[in-house]
Amino acid sequence: MKASAFLYPWDVVGDPDAAARIADLGVRQVTLAAAYHSTRALTPRHPRHRVVTAEHAAVLYPPDERRWSGRTLRPYAAGAWAPGDAYGEAAEALAAVGLDVHSWVVLAHNSRLGAEHPGTSVVNAYGDRYPWAPCIARPEVRAYLVALAAEAAVRPGARGTELESCGWYGLAHPHAHDKIAGVELDEVSQYLMSLCFCGSCRDGYGEAGLDPAELRVAVRGALDAVWRGAERAPSGEELLAATVGYRAAVARGLQEEAVAAVRAAAGPGFQVLLHADPQVRRCGANAGVDPAGVFGFADGVVVPCPGGAVDLLRPFAPHAAGAVLAANFTVVAGMGGRPGTLGEDAARAAAGGATELRLYHAGLASEGDLAAVRRSGALG
Repeated sequence: MKASAFLYPWDVVGDPDAAARIADLGVRQVTLAAAYHSTRALTPRHPRHRVVTAEHAAVLYPPDERRWSGRTLRPYAAGAWAPGDAYGEAAEALAAVGLDVHSWVVLAHNSRLGAEHPGTSVVNAYGDRYPWAPCIARPEVRAYLVALAAEAAVRPGARGTELESCGWYGLAHPHAHDKIAGVELDEVSQYLMSLCFCGSCRDGYGEAGLDPAELRVAVRGALDAVWRGAERAPSGEELLAATVGYRAAVARGLQEEAVAAVRAAAGPGFQVLLHADPQVRRCGANAGVDPAGVFGFADGVVVPCPGGAVDLLRPFAPHAAGAVLAANFTVVAGMGGRPGTLGEDAARAAAGGATELRLYHAGLASEGDLAAVRRSGALG
């Protein structure tokens, strides 16, 4: 199966051996970050550094001032962690060793945007804002994300793109010094804590036949039982069922518009994939989509396979004829990955309908991890 390895530009820029090392893994493609959220990343082989701290969400290339002139919401340029056209420099080095380069674009995940423009953020039923989570129901946020997708995806030399966080973000968020695990929340309670009650969403609930004030009271009431020690939120499933249609429609609207904008900017033959989960209610990097409908507007999906499990592939498989169904395996042992079993995992993914593999993340992986990937036989 065709495989692609995820990389950051800083994994390549300044390391003359990086591109050849990735090619030697046996992958045919690299999925290279063009727009990314804040992170702290290990670079175990780089000759100049070991840790890169990306202080805020940024584009890793020079943004086009003509596109963004006069806009309140606009992308942030990277700092010292990816100066200049870091994406372009890395892409050129990777292409020089025969690797196809596709862009990797993170959309609705941006803490700096929420900090500087608080009105763009998801607001939970208690009135707390999630600055890392732009509310995709807000027209100004949606316009910004669509414009960002069109620019960041279609970088010179890119043959396609993968759009991450192209949907709702919610409560779950790996945060510095995180302290929210004191009360364990099941999936439904996580969903309720991720419901947005900003002005746009209140209007949206009203248009869907729900009274937003009553809904907010009901959500708080259901969650208050969890804070008092209940294992699950009473009426949580009913509240989920009442609201998920509105949220799924908003997410699909963004997804369709972003894909169309990328295609319009790129022209024919440019592949557009979504990082996706088959449950429309899911928030986060792998945004929920309708497995039966997503292939009607996207060229395929990249699906997480945590711990080597391939269950999330199965809902997509019956609908994916002629499309890309990529199984995304973590190959960094220190992050819970299983590089030593990649061959077996890939075989299960193929049996489950996968047509391609994604390896997360070649830049973060140790030498031992990369050696295990080479030995696995999964990359031909």
